Amino acid sequence: MSKLAPTQQIIGILPARWGSTRFPGKPLHLIAGKPLIQHVWERCKRAQNLSDILVATDDERIFQAVEAFGGKAVMTSTNHPTGTDRLAEAVSQIPGATHILNIQGDEPLIDPTLIDELAQALIDDPQLHMVTAANPLAPSDPAIADPNVVKVVLKKNGHALYFSRSPLPYFRNPVPGLQVLRHKGIYGYRRDFLETFVTWPPSPLEQAESLEQLRALENGANIRVLITNDTSPGVDTPEQALEIERLLSI
Repeated sequence: MSKLAPTQQIIGILPARWGSTRFPGKPLHLIAGKPLIQHVWERCKRAQNLSDILVATDDERIFQAVEAFGGKAVMTSTNHPTGTDRLAEAVSQIPGATHILNIQGDEPLIDPTLIDELAQALIDDPQLHMVTAANPLAPSDPAIADPNVVKVVLKKNGHALYFSRSPLPYFRNPVPGLQVLRHKGIYGYRRDFLETFVTWPPSPLEQAESLEQLRALENGANIRVLITNDTSPGVDTPEQALEIERLLSI
């Protein structure tokens, strides 16, 4: 575990809203006898570089369930247009937080080591605006052409050059060693940058691709991308929840 300066607090926040279109009430869906959000919270508790972990929710049922299993929760508005707006409201209730990790509340197998690596990147580089992660895809992986799978290409310094739902890069010519990278939806922010980010209007590329991180790039932010082998799946449907339950029993 890295030693934080006395003035530093890295807070992990798990957004958890009730009204999922495909899976209403998803955070409280029981998997192996526990709510989904509890599984995620317990994985995050294994991380060493977080000062605290909170669930940001818009629903009293989720709030009460988190408190019941010993977690911490904060209530946020039901009207936020994006998850980042919900995150920013939650952060406004945590005056001591200097850095924030936005950890998806539907990934019960998230690797705690990855959480620590993201937090470490924020600790090590005070000028870093954001940090996220990506994992390599095999050249034949159908996810490359899937618009539901976000891809990212990097600058030589490991910062993001662009994110897209399209195949990225497009291999008109073969380039040995050049990999296609799947973006993993976990983010770390400096607090001051997050507070600034949510004041910017949605950008043209963000609106075209429906990807919030493009707003940061269009406004000149630097986003470091850590390469990870963590391919932990999210839960978007009851069928996927059953598969997670099977994996947890192995």
